[in-house]
Amino acid sequence: MAQRPCRGAVAVLGGLLLALTVGPLQATATASAQEKAAEGTGMVMVLDSSGSMAGGDGSGSTRIDSARKAVGTVADALPDGYPTGLRVYGADKAKGCDDTRLAQPVAALDRAGLKRAVAGVRPKGDTPIGLSLRKAAGDLPRPAGGATGKRTILLISDGEDNCQAPPPCKAAAQLAASGVDLHIDAIGFQVAGKARAQLECIAKAGNGRYYDAPDARALARQLQRAGQLSADGYRFKGKQIRGTTTRSGAPGIVPGQYLDTIGPHEERYYAVGLDAVSTADFSATVVPQPGAAVDPLDMLRTRIAYGTTGSCDSASERFGQHEGAAPLTSGVSRIPTQGGNGGCDKAGRYWLVVERKAAKGSDAARWPMELTFHVEHPLKKGVTPAQSEPEYGAGGKDAPLPTTAPRDVTGGTGFNDARTLHQGVWRDKVLPAQTRWYKVPVGWGQQLRYDVEFANEPTVKGYSAHTSYGGTQVYTPSRVPVGSGTGQFRPQVSYNGRPASLSMGTVPVAWTNRYETHPDVVPVHRNGDFYLAVTLGAKAAEIAQHPQIGVVLRIAVLGREKSGPQAGASAVRAEVSPGDSGPSADGTPDGGGGWSTGRVVAVAIGGVGVLLLAGLAVAYGQARRKPQAGAGNSDPMRGGSW
Repeated sequence: MAQRPCRGAVAVLGGLLLALTVGPLQATATASAQEKAAEGTGMVMVLDSSGSMAGGDGSGSTRIDSARKAVGTVADALPDGYPTGLRVYGADKAKGCDDTRLAQPVAALDRAGLKRAVAGVRPKGDTPIGLSLRKAAGDLPRPAGGATGKRTILLISDGEDNCQAPPPCKAAAQLAASGVDLHIDAIGFQVAGKARAQLECIAKAGNGRYYDAPDARALARQLQRAGQLSADGYRFKGKQIRGTTTRSGAPGIVPGQYLDTIGPHEERYYAVGLDAVSTADFSATVVPQPGAAVDPLDMLRTRIAYGTTGSCDSASERFGQHEGAAPLTSGVSRIPTQGGNGGCDKAGRYWLVVERKAAKGSDAARWPMELTFHVEHPLKKGVTPAQSEPEYGAGGKDAPLPTTAPRDVTGGTGFNDARTLHQGVWRDKVLPAQTRWYKVPVGWGQQLRYDVEFANEPTVKGYSAHTSYGGTQVYTPSRVPVGSGTGQFRPQVSYNGRPASLSMGTVPVAWTNRYETHPDVVPVHRNGDFYLAVTLGAKAAEIAQHPQIGVVLRIAVLGREKSGPQAGASAVRAEVSPGDSGPSADGTPDGGGGWSTGRVVAVAIGGVGVLLLAGLAVAYGQARRKPQAGAGNSDPMRGGSW
């Protein structure tokens, strides 16, 4: 079969509800949080406490005082139980390139302990950044048994390393190369010239991001962003496996979910045994560090190989934007032909092949990769499937969408903890360089149609001098992206601080869509949870004066759900009016994606301290309940700091 057209796939990010002042309810660290620490996930902040931090910050305070407040703010904003620690350098000696110590060990989040530790810091000495980075890597827990964690070093400095033992950029590169789970972010507090260049080098070499903080407010904002991106990293799930670079010796996989890594210009092979009549669906998701350097044409390709040189099908996905990496997914299927006489209709050994292509200058790190393999058995003998539905029809751009008051929700970090939504209007927050994930149940004969609206940044008057993007993608239950929409939809929109919106959707779900030819129709051949990803570009950090930007999702599931894929199947229930809002299927505030069950985040909005409950637990029996007139925010697009 011919290669499917390449589609720009932008995976997209929202966040926990944050503002410059955040006061979450205090909670005891849970067992699950400590298990995460054991798995090798966590963050250590490395704080510059050298003599220069005793200087003024331009607002009547000292730089160290501003840093203390910023560390306290991020401690309040991080999820309960998230493993966090603090290392300081230059705090104990007037002179000394060995002056670095762990002030607060990396353990389940202890807000009071972090604040006490930073309060006791008195700036004195030198700036041994390179040594401190090496020590910080040892402070972080290491994954056990091959688990995939996410370890973050977050450096906050107002100057360059004056010790060079070791050179900090070299140290950062060595640490980043030591494993796919470690990255180094850097925040420059009132830096310029050589100091800024060095911090930018550290972040780039460490597979992280550089954040500029020209004043105390910016320091608090950037520290929140960096900390939250670390805490909200993609939650992986699957069995560890190691693909081979050729077919020979490729590990065998059965239906399930797997974890591996892939480097630039690599191919990874996995062997599968397939029968002659079942459909086999595969997907590969790579998860680079948010905002890592990529070229718009950097590619993830999946294909199914057989025989010596044969190929059943292939699909390629590209980042399609200049602002850095986000999760990228490619999916492909072995679909037996209707006549049963195709080259890929025979039972036997096949191979899933995953390939990563990268341009010169793109991130050279190995990326964590999540693989899925599903098998769909043929319909029972004598069952006639309903006809295919390759057209958008009433589910196109003019489809009516809900207009009810929005309800607050917190999206997941990836496919595995995507928040379940139903028809209605939902409101979330997204950080620059972040992707938030949701899932919507769609039945036989139904189609998904939704809009994503990015709110304005209140501090932008007129138009910002900077431009970023907002993006969305929709995936089938088998994780195949289908958002190009046969020309109906586009996955990105320019964002410059003013409201912007995107439309997205799928064709109706029909079993016989698998025999169509368009790559956005063929995968829509089974019912189940369809995934929505929403991303805000990394350059939005240059626009937004609030840590996050508001996002509204208007979701409609159109058509009557049928009881099965067969022709003449009865309707399951009455069609839901676009004005109705169904409940969320998962009643927990975080949809299972938080660090502690039942966590509630309190957000101070616009400095007023109005408390919102992120992700209200809605009783499932209250399906299609309409909110009272005047409830909620009458203008869900107003302001970026709900």
